[in-house]
Amino acid sequence: MKVSVCITVFNEEKTIGKLLDSLLAQTKKPKEIVIVDAASSDRTVEIIKHRQKKNKRIKHLIEPGNVAHGRNTSIEVARYSIIVHTDAGCTASPDWLEKIVSPFKHKEIDVIAGFYSLAAKTPLQKAMNVFHGVPQERFEATTFFPSARSFAFRKKVWEEVGGYNEKLEKAGEDTEFIYKITRRGFRMVKVMEAQVLWNEPAEFSLKDSLKKFYQYGKGDAQAGLWLHPKKQVAAHNIKISAVFVRYLLGLLLLFLSLIKVGFLVFLSFSFLVYLAWSIFKWRDVIKDWKARAWLPVVQISSDVTVMAGFIYGKIVR
Repeated sequence: MKVSVCITVFNEEKTIGKLLDSLLAQTKKPKEIVIVDAASSDRTVEIIKHRQKKNKRIKHLIEPGNVAHGRNTSIEVARYSIIVHTDAGCTASPDWLEKIVSPFKHKEIDVIAGFYSLAAKTPLQKAMNVFHGVPQERFEATTFFPSARSFAFRKKVWEEVGGYNEKLEKAGEDTEFIYKITRRGFRMVKVMEAQVLWNEPAEFSLKDSLKKFYQYGKGDAQAGLWLHPKKQVAAHNIKISAVFVRYLLGLLLLFLSLIKVGFLVFLSFSFLVYLAWSIFKWRDVIKDWKARAWLPVVQISSDVTVMAGFIYGKIVR
């Protein structure tokens, strides 16, 4: 089975080398690795060219544009009918490619969703990670929604759904693409064992995390996806709307507290419950009390930045 691994990059000098090394060391070798670079200004190109000298399967194209444009371009130039995605910032486990394409031996399978684990070295990183992805403890094959970090499909699927939406600036393009695939009824299987390691813990800070939260909110607003294909009202935009409702109720209580002090007491109690809930809901995933202590901070920070990104996404859409 001939496979094209397609990657988009922009200023990924800290991560692209590790990703390429992990792909070249796979138990199943990709026939080609297509990298579309949105005109990186750091050492990304130098690192890729160094790997190219050692392995001719690596193809490198410089094509300015957003992530969606890069994904579409990489698939357009890919030579083979099986497309596999991962992202810079990930490192593939040695048997990742073998496991993620294995179900394609059944001709009725169109799409395969792999999984990802999130790297963390510090308590803060452990707290941030549960807001960025699905922990293994919460993986459910029936409801898990895939990510382009670990994803494979037949090229005909991309053609039939019209590719990635290039109007989406920096986030949400893979979510919308997978929504379209799901709604069109393509046969998808999920392989938790096909894993990549996501995030570079030495470099991942709260500032980086907040930037991602902002982009998530902005991308979801621009994509305008309101119903989850499997979980219906559990779609991203409905969840973000629920965050707005919580904070608007808080502002209402704050205003009413100017009239009657009892509302301030109720607001304070509700806020403490909310902070406690941010810890309680992850009790089966995070057992380190230092990481648990960071959860309220990350909860409030993510709420604010996601709402800000969502508002901006709606304004510029």
